[in-house]
This record gives sequence, C-alpha cells and structure tokens, in this order.
Amino acid sequence: MTPDATGADAVIDAVTAVLLIVGAVMSLGAAIGLLRFPDLMSRMHAATKPQVLGLFLVLAAIGLQMREWWVWPILAVAWIFQLLTVPVSAHMVGRAGYRTKHLHPELLSIDELEAVVLRAAGQRAAEKAQADPTTPHTGNGGSPGPHGANGRPSA
Repeated sequence: MTPDATGADAVIDAVTAVLLIVGAVMSLGAAIGLLRFPDLMSRMHAATKPQVLGLFLVLAAIGLQMREWWVWPILAVAWIFQLLTVPVSAHMVGRAGYRTKHLHPELLSIDELEAVVLRAAGQRAAEKAQADPTTPHTGNGGSPGPHGANGRPSA
C-alpha cells in the first residue's frame, strides 16, 4: 500500500524533509567551524552548539518518519546522552587548551580564569615553601623523591 500523498502523510513527509535539511546544515556548519575557526575556544563552540541542535533535528525527523511511538523514548535517550556528554567534553578540551596555552589571548574579550590560575599557582608555591623550607633544591621541583622528607616511603 502506498501512503496518501495528499493527507497527513504529505505534511509529515514535508516536516521531516525540513527537519533533516536544517539538521544536516547545522551539523555541516559545526564541521566547517571545526576546520575554519582560528582558535581552540571558537572551535570548541562550533563543535558543541550547532552539533547538538543538528542532532536533535535529525532525531526528530527520524521519529516523525518512523510513525511509531515506541521509537521516541529511544531517540530521546540518544539526545539526552549528547546533552550530558558534549558540555563535559567541551569543558575538558577548553581546560586542557587553556593549561597548554593553545589559545589566542588577543581574541578573548575577558580572561576571567587568569587571576584564578595565578592565585592558585601562588598558593601552591607558598604551600610547598611552608611545608619544608629546609629541603635543599634537588632539581626536580623540590620533590624529595619516592621517599618522604624523613627517609620513609611516602603513602
């Protein structure tokens, strides 16, 4: 049997086609942004925002085209998984990029993390100096080695 080309099936097919095209364009935009943007932060933005929306639109089109209600919870789980993992992975990439200086500071309007990083580095240095001021510098960052400062193995 062929579906009725003039009824509700035609509307569902048209909506599905629009959702697929817009979702594909969003995903294509994310891919182009990954290749063309100049620095890590803008690439990270391109990899997350349009990709999640593009995936949502494609999954919605699949759900409409299947015309079965049982498929919607499965598609929702796939989209929720993306919503939970994409921000975490983007955060980790951004954090690693910031720590390894793979960013262009001149492209940032405000670097809110710089003061926090400098303060943490200063506190860490002060804690090391207070912990054992008599330890001679060994050339390995002040670490006494596999044994503690008292010669016993450290836990």
